[in-house]
Amino acid sequence: MTAKDKIPHSAPSSNAPRFNARESWRIFGIMAEFVEATERLNAIRPAVSIFGSARIPPDHMYYMLAERISRLLSDAGFAVISGGGPGIMEAANKGAYFGKSPSIGLNIQLPMEQSANPYQDISQTFQHFFARKFMFVRFASAYVVMPGGFGTLDELLEAMTLIQTGKSRNIPVILVHAPFWKGLVDWFKDRLVAESMINPEDLNLIQVLDEPEDVVEAIFKHYENRGFLPLPEEHELLLNL
Repeated sequence: MTAKDKIPHSAPSSNAPRFNARESWRIFGIMAEFVEATERLNAIRPAVSIFGSARIPPDHMYYMLAERISRLLSDAGFAVISGGGPGIMEAANKGAYFGKSPSIGLNIQLPMEQSANPYQDISQTFQHFFARKFMFVRFASAYVVMPGGFGTLDELLEAMTLIQTGKSRNIPVILVHAPFWKGLVDWFKDRLVAESMINPEDLNLIQVLDEPEDVVEAIFKHYENRGFLPLPEEHELLLNL
């Protein structure tokens, strides 16, 4: 008896046509999310995506730090994109909302944690994580990553992977608050680099900063010899994310 023979084969379900139809309509729903969000955000440039924990209360230093960074970015001419929920996301939206540039929330429908914060000039709701994450990447001139959990790490590592593999343009990826990130960065060096899982120069994809003013300065420094908008070859990259 082969391994193939051991696999049980069930008879086709009488519900299969109904489920196939639902799957087809789901694809149209995904397409609609991409189209609607792209049309709403296409004119919002330049922009900075800020990531961080949904569980941080307003009196926490991380919240106040994110709000300050966002306000400085907004007053400097950057729209600010966050996940649209509570915690660091709210702080990012709040700083931009009271600044000079738009505050954008890319909300996600979740069974817990996520509820839209009130500090959004543009609010877009998604059902699918991958469509939402695409918009964070597609419209950002920089990523600012505050302390956070699994979701924040997911967004950070996806951004780094896209840049590392040349699927996205090279933009600043800034980790804020060195004490929080030290263990992860050390692990990158001691494990990923030491065991040749990544190249040493891949660590140059990230910067670790503490002061809000330094975050804004680092972004301007990256673009000092060019404009904030994607170059023609970078625009082509973004079309093929």
